[in-house]
Amino acid sequence: MPSGGILILLVLFLMFGGKSALTGLFQSGSGAGTGTYSSQSSQGSGSAGSGTQGGLGSGWGSSGTQGLFGGTSGSFGSWLGGTGSSGSQSSQAAGNLGILNREVSPQAREKRTVLKGNGQDTVTIMVYMCGTDLESRAGMGTSDLTEMTRAEISDKVNLLVYTGGCTGWKNQIVSSRTNQIYQVKNGGLTCLVEDAGNVSMTDPDTLAGFIRWCGEHYPADRNSLIFWDHGGGSVSGYGYDQKFPRSGSMTLAMIHRALKDGGMTFDFIGFDACLMATMENALMLSQYGDYLIASEETEPGLGWYYTDWLTALSRNTSMATLEIGKQIVDDFISTCARQGQGQKTTLSVVDLAELEKTAPQALKAFSQSTGDLIRNDSYQTVSRARSGVREFAQSSGIDQVDLVHLAENMGTQEGRQLSQVLKSAVKYNLTSRSMTDSWGISIYFPYKKLSSVDSMVKTYEAIGMDAEYTRCIQDFASLEASGQAASGGTGSPLPTLLGTGSSYGSGSDAEVLAQLLGSFLSGGYQVISGLDSSNTGFLSGRSPEEYSGYLAKNQVDPAGLVWTRDRDGRQKLVLSEDQWDLIQNAELNVFYDDGEGYIDLGLDNVYEFDDQGNLVGEYDGTWLAINGQPVAYYFLDQAGDEEAYMVTGRVPAMLNGRQVNLILVFDQENPRGYIAGAQTDYQEQETQTVAKGLTPLEPGDTLEFLCDYYSYDGNFRNNYYLGEPMTVEEDMVISNVEIPGGTMEAAYRLTDIYNKAYWTPVIGR
Repeated sequence: MPSGGILILLVLFLMFGGKSALTGLFQSGSGAGTGTYSSQSSQGSGSAGSGTQGGLGSGWGSSGTQGLFGGTSGSFGSWLGGTGSSGSQSSQAAGNLGILNREVSPQAREKRTVLKGNGQDTVTIMVYMCGTDLESRAGMGTSDLTEMTRAEISDKVNLLVYTGGCTGWKNQIVSSRTNQIYQVKNGGLTCLVEDAGNVSMTDPDTLAGFIRWCGEHYPADRNSLIFWDHGGGSVSGYGYDQKFPRSGSMTLAMIHRALKDGGMTFDFIGFDACLMATMENALMLSQYGDYLIASEETEPGLGWYYTDWLTALSRNTSMATLEIGKQIVDDFISTCARQGQGQKTTLSVVDLAELEKTAPQALKAFSQSTGDLIRNDSYQTVSRARSGVREFAQSSGIDQVDLVHLAENMGTQEGRQLSQVLKSAVKYNLTSRSMTDSWGISIYFPYKKLSSVDSMVKTYEAIGMDAEYTRCIQDFASLEASGQAASGGTGSPLPTLLGTGSSYGSGSDAEVLAQLLGSFLSGGYQVISGLDSSNTGFLSGRSPEEYSGYLAKNQVDPAGLVWTRDRDGRQKLVLSEDQWDLIQNAELNVFYDDGEGYIDLGLDNVYEFDDQGNLVGEYDGTWLAINGQPVAYYFLDQAGDEEAYMVTGRVPAMLNGRQVNLILVFDQENPRGYIAGAQTDYQEQETQTVAKGLTPLEPGDTLEFLCDYYSYDGNFRNNYYLGEPMTVEEDMVISNVEIPGGTMEAAYRLTDIYNKAYWTPVIGR
């Protein structure tokens, strides 16, 4: 970044105030007034020095995966040396962002839907609307049905809606007792099937039956299918039926079976649901549809806007599918911009007929080259590329990332070729203003939650995903897990807080590491949180010798994580360039000692490096508060550039008795921040899909804040209540506050290339 850009970053840093804030078991109102709080916008305040590791590198919107910190879509950029491996918003604007690509690769298959033209085509649109809590809480299904009835529907258009999955519809027409089928006609809803059975909408037989019924009763020249509900991407698929919560979601393998049994092909298949614009989904759907319209990111609760595109299609039933898709995308993005403040928004149109023929070979080559890097002692390159990529639904840990960004971050010829193929197949892509590095199609790549690898492998087998990609993610996950196990497994800040020394493994000796790995690979999986004998098949066939040599040469030495003081008395963390090169992330972790244990107040990406590349250990004793009540705050993401940025974080809470994450947003128009809304925090026994949209806070709502708690004797409690219940007011104020009484403790949490966390000693001790 040129010096002018560095100046902008420094000004923004000062504007935000380089402070995090803190929380404890405090009563509401014990603050030091309002402040200009932002989660540091990922800048840091180091100077652009010329030391060994450099200083400020690229920041806004640049991945910087070749530098010290991979970051998240540029949250660290290429901080201490390195140049970053991918352009961001500028290159995307020159690519597929907001530009309709009508060209088709000569390799593409013929479209299965052949139009008559001249407005002579008949159309059947099937909307599979599982209302769930989106409808019972906020009437989102009713809102979209209303949009449909406002469209001018032609006699040549059959708009059919299958309803169910909801304990309480917010209208007087749709039944909550049984599933039904409606036709949108003449400005209203006509019930075609009053009782389709009280059955789960995540059962593939239910979907297949609806498709067959539509084909039999409303045959047409072009058919389209829209999934309406929550989505969980490639990991969990589509849908959460509120009436049958134990039925789980409809996985990609189950969608595959439903579409096969339905016996139809489609002009386009759309998902008015979160996270379903994935490579896995697209390749599976290419057997059944010509186009996919879906979102990489979580969708705002508003969902698609139906009125205008349905009217346009009715006026010309031979309207090109790309034009239909473009209008759906444009209407969605513009509506969300007006009514969904603070929410990240993406929607893309993918040509499945092209992707089906061009992407598999390119993905295979990319998978082979990436696997070769892992197997030939370049795991670190792959890990940096993965940690620095645009990630979606970050708080859920589903490990879904933008595939174009990942491919380009890898820095290989095969990655560049895959990127070109994908950019060609994504015919139209639009995002909210500050959303960078979202190119229209994502993929599962494990990093944060290794317990999902085995289930994804089974899904891949069921949908016919390329075996080379399966092998690639298994190899990556195996080395990541081994790296964590070799350093002592899942880390905890408690030894640092108690001053009892490090709980990390010591070893740089290959023989010692081989012994540790041998114990882990032979069944000692419990050293890593979330892993057990039921989900570690990806480790089968691995031997300790396979990784011990690499790990011995590429491991953080915990003994080096000590503070030293310079001549000015400032604490510094001084590591060698090789050791810094193993660190991919740094976050300030703040705790409150209440006399019986430690309240975890969260993580923020506040840091400063001196001009020699040393981490400065300073903390001012403040933390974030809402209406004066300190809360646990966790930085999530930064997107955009110096002209249009968005920094988001989450605050765990109970909203009217329901577990949520409050989403806090800081942007150029609101540098002090605001609460964008509450995202339902589903538990795994409910559903693994991700909540669609944010629930706005209403005056009179009750908030109870949650945190994690570590007792002195080592016990851990999550969902620990923090402070007193709070009643929501019209204007909720976010501020930095000083915490009176008690003892504040702060340390830096450093994350290495294996996604293993280490804590520095407490600052100031």
